[in-house]
Amino acid sequence: MLKRFRARKKTHPSTSFLSPGVPDWSPHKQTRAKTRTVYIAQARLWYLSAVFAALFLAIGLRVIDLSLLQESTDNDSRLVQADQAASYGRANIVDRQGTILASSLSTASLYANPKELLDIDEAARKLSAVLPELSEKTLRQRLDRDKSFVWIKRNLSPEQQYRVHMLGLPGLSFQREERRVYPLGNLFSHVLGFTDVDNQGIAGIEKSFDGSLRKSAEPLRLSVDVRLQSILRQELLQAVNDFNARGAGGIILDAKTGEILALASLPDFDPHQPGRIDVDAKFNRVTLGVYEMGSTFKIFNTAMALDSGKVGYNQSFDATAPIRVGRFTIEDFHPENRWLTVPEIFEHSSNIGSAKMALMAGVANQKSFLQRLGLLDPPHLELPELGQPMVPRRWDTTTAMTVSYGYGISVTPLQLTRAVAAVVNGGTLPELTLLARDRAKPASNPRVLSADISHKMRDLLRLVVQKGTGQKADVRGYFVGGKTGTAEKHAVGGYAEKKLISSFVGVFPVQNPKYVILAMIDEPKANKTSFGFATGGWVAAPTVQRVIARMAPLLGLPPIDHPGMPLASKSIPREVAYAPQ
Repeated sequence: MLKRFRARKKTHPSTSFLSPGVPDWSPHKQTRAKTRTVYIAQARLWYLSAVFAALFLAIGLRVIDLSLLQESTDNDSRLVQADQAASYGRANIVDRQGTILASSLSTASLYANPKELLDIDEAARKLSAVLPELSEKTLRQRLDRDKSFVWIKRNLSPEQQYRVHMLGLPGLSFQREERRVYPLGNLFSHVLGFTDVDNQGIAGIEKSFDGSLRKSAEPLRLSVDVRLQSILRQELLQAVNDFNARGAGGIILDAKTGEILALASLPDFDPHQPGRIDVDAKFNRVTLGVYEMGSTFKIFNTAMALDSGKVGYNQSFDATAPIRVGRFTIEDFHPENRWLTVPEIFEHSSNIGSAKMALMAGVANQKSFLQRLGLLDPPHLELPELGQPMVPRRWDTTTAMTVSYGYGISVTPLQLTRAVAAVVNGGTLPELTLLARDRAKPASNPRVLSADISHKMRDLLRLVVQKGTGQKADVRGYFVGGKTGTAEKHAVGGYAEKKLISSFVGVFPVQNPKYVILAMIDEPKANKTSFGFATGGWVAAPTVQRVIARMAPLLGLPPIDHPGMPLASKSIPREVAYAPQ
């Protein structure tokens, strides 16, 4: 029995740890194995749960973004513009076609903490080497201060910033700023103006709309047209060079809406360097300068006389001899020495006939009419540089006679252009603006002249270009009308005969005027091509002629080939003339 029991005991699996390769069936080991398996399963479950939770969270956020935060493509563009505005802080300025005239670029400005500089002499020497526009002496003085902040240079270029950074000097840091840039340079200098080093508008549109440009992300759209501005400036510059003039000014105006399509004053300036602008270049001759505009005022005198009802269109006046008023004499530049009708007075630009027409119409009518045209009050425009007219204190018969041909009263070229628009556009006074108007909302301009008188004035303006002093402004196929003006400038004790303001104001197409163009040349000098003359007919009229010849095709106005270029009233019917653009 005992042997059989011992044999069975030998063949039974051992439970001892001393037997290698034999499983251990102890209760403690089985529990530990089970716990480890459960732990691994739980870890895998948590890991998978976290992955799925992250995926669902990402999908949920994307759904919210698409449904609530991005309603449309337009919203996307507005968000981008808002982000740009927040980044750059000043909105763009564009022309009527959307061309950028002014924008802002992110720049870096360099400053120093002198207290952290290890060697001031070394810093000054190295900085002047990479920024040669700054002298080493000036930098040393600027850095040798008991301050913790000193500007070194504002608005560095990326290359300058890189060079300064590579110096590795302690105490130097950069601050992110913005710089106003004008892609077209001088072209719109007197319209746009400029900003200071802190990007605050201090002239022109930049100053007038400084607040809104800072707050809005939307571009400010102006009424000007880059194409027309370029043409006007080029032709004015040619006149200045050809006649060695002191300066010039010009404007292209929409006769019906009052929108200024181009405005140039010469000399002009680079708006990127406001600290270097010459005083004469900064002066805006079109909006700020006030001048006696000479015979261009005969447009208003003739319209006033006809509108008063006291002067008839075919009435004649004695122009056989000069008019003597005290120690002064009123005479004609090219005297006809005969009786002249109203159209002939206008065609030959007779001072004598104009003065007598003014006296017949009456002093009160003259002053009232000029008031209605806005010539006696300061102009209104979205520019801070606006001149105030110089009006006679005493308006008597002598004043009425001199004002009739543009002496004794000084206005801005801007005011004159607007008043001419009112005379030719059917008799309504447009409100001037440099902002693009909404064509769907026509302006309600006040009536200042009857439509019938306005039509008669168009014929007279066409007559001047066809047969009178403005023949050099004619452009075949476009029926240009206009009036010359030549006035001597004030001098000590009277007037300076050799210092002239020579101008021409043109309208086209004269059947249904759409555009008014003024060119004014300041102190032109006669040359061989002008046969010794520096008057408006020889200097300014050709300038307007070239402007019209270049701008008309750009605006889609086809020429009408009509032999002889007759008067508007005897040419094509007004109802089939050029439609407003």
